[in-house]
Amino acid sequence: MNLTAILSVSLILFSVIDIIGSLPVIINMKKEGVAINPSIATGAAAAIMFAFLFFGSAILSVFGLEVSSFALAGSLIIFFIGMEMTLGIRFFRDHHGDDNSGSVVPIAFPILAGAGTLTTIISLKAEYDNYSILIGIALNLLIIYLILRSTGWISQKMSPQVSTTLRKVFGIILIAIAFQMARENL
Repeated sequence: MNLTAILSVSLILFSVIDIIGSLPVIINMKKEGVAINPSIATGAAAAIMFAFLFFGSAILSVFGLEVSSFALAGSLIIFFIGMEMTLGIRFFRDHHGDDNSGSVVPIAFPILAGAGTLTTIISLKAEYDNYSILIGIALNLLIIYLILRSTGWISQKMSPQVSTTLRKVFGIILIAIAFQMARENL
């Protein structure tokens, strides 16, 4: 077991997944009525990440997709989330009373296991062994789950002004990220 490799993979994935930076997005979605189940969101993100670790290139090639097309699709979803946050327009709604309406899309994909994360996992295979990557993914999933479980508590600790300001700022940042992803993948 190479602890340095596990630590490196974990930190790389932590920075790409950016669950801390996504926290205002997630809190905003919950306040807007999007139901998020931490277990389902984490489980779906886990399934996507592990699938891409072992079959990433093959999955995309089955559909005739390139990583850049996949990233472009993810950038569109991120763009719409940013628009929701800055303009107050709702795209993601709970139409069926399903408790998991926002858990898979947009939380598990593309916020947690988005194009950047999945591309990074495929890229990590060139430098690290699957065991180190598996542990790095598992550690990040544990952090994700704990943070998703704590969003109610975290949002209670923030004043409405701080919450509104963070929502708008991170909405603009998400729109910028979406444009950058689109530009890089066109």
